[in-house]
Amino acid sequence: MIGVFLFLHLALVTAFMIRILLREDVSPPARLAWFIILNVLPYAGTAIYFLFGEIDIGHKARKRHDEIFASIRSKATAFMGRSDDVAALIDPLYHAPFRYAASINGFFPVEGNRAELMANGGETRQRLVEDIDAATDHVHVLYYIWLGDNTGTDVARALIRAAKRGVTCRALADGLGSRVLVKSELWTEMKQAGVQLAVALPLDRPLRTILTSRLDLRNHRKITVIDGRITYCGSRNSADPEFLPKSKYAPWIDIMLRFEGPVVAQNQLLFASDWMQATGETLEQFPLIATLVEGGFPAQVLGDGPTERRGATPQMFANLIASAQHELTLTTPYFVPDATVFEALCAAGHRGVKVSLTFPQNNDSWIVSAASRSYYRKLLEADCEIHEFKDGLLHAKILTIDSKISLIGSSNLDLRSFDLNYENNILLQDADTTGAIFQRQQDYIARSAPVTLTDVLNCAYHKRIWYNVIATIGPVL
Repeated sequence: MIGVFLFLHLALVTAFMIRILLREDVSPPARLAWFIILNVLPYAGTAIYFLFGEIDIGHKARKRHDEIFASIRSKATAFMGRSDDVAALIDPLYHAPFRYAASINGFFPVEGNRAELMANGGETRQRLVEDIDAATDHVHVLYYIWLGDNTGTDVARALIRAAKRGVTCRALADGLGSRVLVKSELWTEMKQAGVQLAVALPLDRPLRTILTSRLDLRNHRKITVIDGRITYCGSRNSADPEFLPKSKYAPWIDIMLRFEGPVVAQNQLLFASDWMQATGETLEQFPLIATLVEGGFPAQVLGDGPTERRGATPQMFANLIASAQHELTLTTPYFVPDATVFEALCAAGHRGVKVSLTFPQNNDSWIVSAASRSYYRKLLEADCEIHEFKDGLLHAKILTIDSKISLIGSSNLDLRSFDLNYENNILLQDADTTGAIFQRQQDYIARSAPVTLTDVLNCAYHKRIWYNVIATIGPVL
């Protein structure tokens, strides 16, 4: 009996290890992490691998995605920008990251944009509702988390008012992040008022999802497009800063930009791609305009997800980091980088770039918090500055370079954003907008505690061991 049990045990572990070895899309660190998990926790490990080990949204969804973007490229080329525009619009020092970003889903920089930095969550909510109330043609919104709190309800009510006066309103919410709202009376009220509703990556068939894909492949985007003239981009979900599901970490500190210009049409196309995937509708139903702002700056939309090529986001970040000449300031709530991004940050510090990193001191994910701190020593030895924000959960996801280049959106610097989530960002070149974002980053730093190399070296041994244990399995988090 014991012999049979040992045989079955070895057969199970060996089968999964062979499966991992046969996969060409797995990095060596990820393979090693899975081998450790399978050998330390063989039965739980095989179950975890079965549920979460492979990144595959399913053949049907991937095929539909390819068809959608083929349609977008054939019918909306004029709004996607051209390859020649990189050389014409972007400082030669930063051609590489703009070209690389365009290689992911085909959006090149377009000129004639302007942006306004929202002061806080209250102003974001007020301006957003005002813009929806002023809409005359259409309003499109997509949120990963949409709560029924003050912000979520105010946005929903504004959509209801718009729909009742004849404005075409489309609202898309992630099936997991907004699971309470899509089953609520407020969602029903929106539908009854004429708001067109859809759920991205729904959880109505969890068993089928488990067998054909993964439950944790999510749409993490936050997109708002109003009349094709205005778009909002940043880290804020449709939720209050108090963020009731995890209120003990509040306030959640987010950042949002309100854009006008041709980049709005690119965000419209990204929203359309998700809507078409969820509903089967066609691109012809989406109005596209590109109104240039005189003296406006160049910008481009960047959308990534599990249906794009693997490694696209970390490679894009690495290109941005490598382009920094003097200063690079990064703000992110979740920092579990792959080797591509981590080594690029260290290299920037070693070559004399002032690298400033700001993370939340208290993170809602204890796993991410532990894994993040395992990287501190090498970053500090590379002369990077690290700050831990004290006044709530810093949820902003922004990168500024040389007082000229900014990246803002939904992407974190962790493997979930890199591999599992659909994300949206805007990459721009503008001194004024970058200066405003940079000043906001300085405000975050002023409300943070600096982390020194002495702090890290004096950290208790049991904590250092813990951080490194978690980091060992970081490639599969």
